[in-house]
Amino acid sequence: MSTATLDANGINRKKLFAGACMALLPTAFSFALVSNILIQLKTEFILTNSDVGYIGGAALWGMALSLLFLGPFLEKFGLKVAATGAFIFHLLGVTLFLAGAPLAGDPSGFWVLFAGAIGMGIGNGLIEVTGNPLTATLFPDNKTTKLNHFHAFFPGGMVLGGLLGWGMVQIGSIGSFQISHWTIQIAIIYIPIFLYGYMLLSEKFPKTELAEAGVSMGEMFKYTFTHPLVLLLIFIKMVTVSLELGPMRWIPAVLESAGLHGMLVFVWITGLMAVLRLFAGPIVERLAPTGMLFCASILTALGLLMFSTFESGTFKLMFAATVFAFGVAFFFPTMVGVMSERFPRAGSLGIVLMIGAGMSASGYLQGLMGGIADRHLPEAMDQQRVVQVMEQVEQRYPGYIADAEAVSDNPQALADLGYRAADAQNVLNHNETALDYYRNEGELSGPLTGNALRSIVDGGLPQETELASEAGAIVGPADNYGGRMAFRWVMPIALIVALFFAAMYLYDRKRGGYRAVKLDDGTPGTGGA
Repeated sequence: MSTATLDANGINRKKLFAGACMALLPTAFSFALVSNILIQLKTEFILTNSDVGYIGGAALWGMALSLLFLGPFLEKFGLKVAATGAFIFHLLGVTLFLAGAPLAGDPSGFWVLFAGAIGMGIGNGLIEVTGNPLTATLFPDNKTTKLNHFHAFFPGGMVLGGLLGWGMVQIGSIGSFQISHWTIQIAIIYIPIFLYGYMLLSEKFPKTELAEAGVSMGEMFKYTFTHPLVLLLIFIKMVTVSLELGPMRWIPAVLESAGLHGMLVFVWITGLMAVLRLFAGPIVERLAPTGMLFCASILTALGLLMFSTFESGTFKLMFAATVFAFGVAFFFPTMVGVMSERFPRAGSLGIVLMIGAGMSASGYLQGLMGGIADRHLPEAMDQQRVVQVMEQVEQRYPGYIADAEAVSDNPQALADLGYRAADAQNVLNHNETALDYYRNEGELSGPLTGNALRSIVDGGLPQETELASEAGAIVGPADNYGGRMAFRWVMPIALIVALFFAAMYLYDRKRGGYRAVKLDDGTPGTGGA
């Protein structure tokens, strides 16, 4: 290796940063591709919706484990150990997930898939633990811009992984080789894993900023948990991550019910986010990080308002998606940059607490938005039409259950029937519960009615395709309306966050502009305190 590429400490900054960016691709690919294969897993492994939900969520749990239980001790074991751990867990997770293939149909297959997803999630979390402090250490005078560049590879990887998965499904097979099978889609993740392993693991890593400055872990913990502005910034991060990931979870579903391909809108938003982060430098220089975050909050609120208002129309919905993307693109990396630049004594602990707390809060907002959407469903439903559909289930589905139970010990007859007794029983239970509420209260329950109609659509009974179509025609527009109402309820949160960032921006202006704090800066109340 030419010494011209190394700095005075023997560190190849460009290669380390490129490797860290590449290491975000397994995270992005796993999010996109695991979501893409859940239906295949459900069919091949004979799993319930709950089972595949646990597999899909396991990656997030693994990520939370590494962020919250390993991340705070990064200063102790160092950046290279964390990067090596990420590589090992990524490799172990993908391999274990694929090892479940021979166990299709066996109950143990679920646990192998679940463990593989946990392993991938731990690898994903360790890359966040490594990549953010590494970027801040490599570029101490340009943290916010380079963190935006680093985080561009997650949405960019989501687009690439999503398009790869979609393309493989569309192609199906090449000769006798079925490239759409879930094992091939998951095996694709090996490519970026080996690439970043090659780029990172042979290199010398720098010490973190705190380790280089001789700040102990005890000092870091004390500073982080006693500094009110650090704690406030972590709380605001919980809100901004929720504003990004909460609506992003619901936008495709809401737009699907409006007749627009939700996944294409998702790809458009994430693609824009990647491009915007790559070109964040001039915006940072023009507005400063706090000014960027203020503008991001206003644009996010405007995008959510548009989504809540526009019921249909491709151009209008795509415009809303564009405004929303311009808003949320800068939240995640810029807030990490502000923590690292303004409060460097919080070190890696401040960063991983921001990310871990933000991820946890976003899951809560997703559930909150779902609850708001469900409560508004009856407002967009014809009550008489809904009751008629549910009463048809009440009348006919007991017979379907009896038919399936009669042939439960005959696999061929059950296959010819096209459903299991449990499938029909699930539909009947949801509809009877919703009907009981209606008969007792004299009104429809949004959550119960929504679940009842969705169970008919997803029930899979070939004998009731017309009823499933009728249920879908009712619940689709209602889901669109409920989702739009959820966006409207969430929108004011973005405006409240905007007030916080406006106050920070004006405070900086009063003091002569935004200023990054150095570890040797002894200014009271700042990172050097």
